[in-house]
Amino acid sequence: MYKTVQKTLFCLFLFCTFQALSAQDLSINPTLISQYKNTSDEFLGYDTFGYSYQITNNVFSKIKGKEIFEYKNVSLGKITKVDLQNPLKIVLFYEDFNSVVLLDNQLNKMTEINFSQNATPIVVSAIGMSTQNQLWIYNTLNQQIGLFDYLKNEYKTVSIPLTEAIQYYQTDFNTFYWIDKKNNWYSCDIFGKITSLGKVTDFDKIEITNSNQYLFSKDNLLYFKGFNKSNPEVISEIKISEKTFDNFYYKDQILSIFTATDISNYKIVTP
Repeated sequence: MYKTVQKTLFCLFLFCTFQALSAQDLSINPTLISQYKNTSDEFLGYDTFGYSYQITNNVFSKIKGKEIFEYKNVSLGKITKVDLQNPLKIVLFYEDFNSVVLLDNQLNKMTEINFSQNATPIVVSAIGMSTQNQLWIYNTLNQQIGLFDYLKNEYKTVSIPLTEAIQYYQTDFNTFYWIDKKNNWYSCDIFGKITSLGKVTDFDKIEITNSNQYLFSKDNLLYFKGFNKSNPEVISEIKISEKTFDNFYYKDQILSIFTATDISNYKIVTP
């Protein structure tokens, strides 16, 4: 009887220890590497050349040290979304006017497209840079994802109609990612192949890093799903010093936290 109790207590001890270690493994403790004042209305992130991008009073700007480039287009209203994937060809989306502007690396206008004037009218609610002089398009008229060639001014549909409204979307050159209103996560490639990537956790804000990983915030706490390579389903809390924040940005293991007054940059090392 005594040995049985001993064995039970020992197993309980091991279980509690394992649970404690597991709980420790769930958290990420990034290293603060820099912090400075934020004077913009919306900070957008950085490029590989060290330039930062922001919007202030609906003016889009690019800054590095004393170098400042700006672009504004009063006639198109509010900037809805900015795509910084290619810093030599930046995409500004003006949803209210169903238009997009492409800028060069000094923020000079290269192309302006009004999709309402296209041969086949398109109503755009999502857009991003793709490959071979093309833009990703989500056309609300047919609820389909397509590609628009901005040099040839040609549009083609690539996906079947989506059955649920898009809650969040993000693109890279080869993939259109979206999360629908039921938190289902999908991807579509340039050939129109749609892949279900599972269901995401409830979030306030989210950023997809690849088809297996994403960061999200909920109730002013920040989390990373898929950080642990040995168990990609683990959701880890990122321990930052900010109690509240407006947004975040993650690229190349650097996590940037934006508040109304400051920008903090943390280093995250993936195990």
